[in-house]
Amino acid sequence: MKRKTLTQYLVEQQRLKGAVSAEVRLLIETVARACKAISHAVGKGALGGVLGSLESENVQGEVQKKLDVMSNEILLEANEWGGHLAAMASEEMETIHRIPHRYPKGEYLLLFDPLDGSSNIDVNVSIGTIFSVLQAPADAAGRDIEEKDFLQPGSRQVAAGYAVYGPQSMLVLTVGTGVVGFTLDREMGSWVLTSESMRIPEDTAEFAINMSNMRHWEPPVKRYIDDCLAGKTGPLGKDYNMRWIASMVADVHRIMTRGGIFMYPRDARASGKKGKLRLMYEANPMSFLVEQAGGAAIDGDQRILDAIPDGLHQRIGVILGSKNEVERVQRYHLED
Repeated sequence: MKRKTLTQYLVEQQRLKGAVSAEVRLLIETVARACKAISHAVGKGALGGVLGSLESENVQGEVQKKLDVMSNEILLEANEWGGHLAAMASEEMETIHRIPHRYPKGEYLLLFDPLDGSSNIDVNVSIGTIFSVLQAPADAAGRDIEEKDFLQPGSRQVAAGYAVYGPQSMLVLTVGTGVVGFTLDREMGSWVLTSESMRIPEDTAEFAINMSNMRHWEPPVKRYIDDCLAGKTGPLGKDYNMRWIASMVADVHRIMTRGGIFMYPRDARASGKKGKLRLMYEANPMSFLVEQAGGAAIDGDQRILDAIPDGLHQRIGVILGSKNEVERVQRYHLED
């Protein structure tokens, strides 16, 4: 059986389905090459001198890991000269990165979390890169891109994906025609199609949540988890298992592969009232992928992809995964 590469898949999406433009195809290929470079750096670990933290913080107030900064630079340098983009935005940067004037500009915007789950870098647990592609507003032609141009609801995403750096490096992608998965062939240096149609089962018996925050949760979230913990004799009538990796990419990849529900909800703390995950860099791209795979994604009572952003680094509650479980949690919120 002939193996299909990422490039071949994207060309088919462009020619046969009209799902992507030539610019988006080349943009995704460039992001994928950058993820290959990040995978190589992650794989070297201590041998490459990339472990540990720097004496700096990102815009979120988080101490930056060496690999955070390196991954951010790899994505910026790979994407700024190709002519497909008008500007980029990263979780690691305070404001947008406009394409330098010496390079041609395109009509798309790229947002990314260069290394999600970086608290796991030094303990050799799966981490990843998340990205989202938007089209620049029509009125942006002929002027410099501004931060407000990025503030579009997730429903307008042109493409989204993530790379997970684990025992295998995988790239999971949607261009709005379902979700596909590619595995990095390290010898050939190619992303090879290994999952042609990723689907999330509608039912599950697995949930992923940080139980240490239970005392801060909103009542609907606590009610749902209590129901899960009650097992077969409880209202849900089955025994659940709990999973929690503390790397959104790894947790979501498990759900994309075998189902489940991932929850990083709003809570009562000052730092958590709006949620902890970033709408633009994490929640929107992951929600697009999950919905394209037949799942659902909400902030509690509302669909995440309908949220209107009010800032580049806006936070939001995230509950996503198997459709029937997510809808159950949504009902609990609406009943509360």
